[in-house]
Amino acid sequence: MKPPLPRLHAITDERVARRADLADVASALAAGGGADLALHARGRALTGLAHYELAIRLTAYPPIRLFVNDRLDVALATGATGVQLGWGSLLPEDARRLDPGWWIGKSVHDLAEAEAARTEGADYLLVGPVFATPATPATPATPTTPTHPKRPPLGPGALGAIARLGLPVVAIGGITPQRVREVKEAGAYGVAAIRALWDAVEPTVAARRMIEELVA
Repeated sequence: MKPPLPRLHAITDERVARRADLADVASALAAGGGADLALHARGRALTGLAHYELAIRLTAYPPIRLFVNDRLDVALATGATGVQLGWGSLLPEDARRLDPGWWIGKSVHDLAEAEAARTEGADYLLVGPVFATPATPATPATPTTPTHPKRPPLGPGALGAIARLGLPVVAIGGITPQRVREVKEAGAYGVAAIRALWDAVEPTVAARRMIEELVA
């Protein structure tokens, strides 16, 4: 039997994956989130080996759940609880043949994509960006850019329409602890974030507060 779908999803990117304090922040998030937290091993520009090593590092904080984005080979090798599929990934029904026990999510950006993902057999939907997203902090290798530069924010109204399709919806894009209640009231089951969790001054507090808002 699958464990419950976590309500809070802390998603990495290439910048987070390479941070020297990754282990410290992951441990702090796990302390605040417990079994309601999923740590996502994500990094589109990572090599397969780097993605695998990231996923292994994120398995060290039970009872949190490991989810792997796109790389199903990495998910199989690390015993992940779930996978998050983008539009370049396998269809959910095909991913399920690899491991029927996975939570299989699909990233969607509008109602039409959400309806297609439901037809394809997704277990839950990662929906966004709900709000405008701030720029990723610049590094010498990565200029400052918004997380979703080509996607206008959906807003809570469109999020609610997608939630009414009946699948659990995890909202992403500009999510902060202050906005969790708003997306929950719109119909979100859970929320996902990068900076609001990995860059929080107090990651344990941020994770705990988001979960408290979701389950209140």
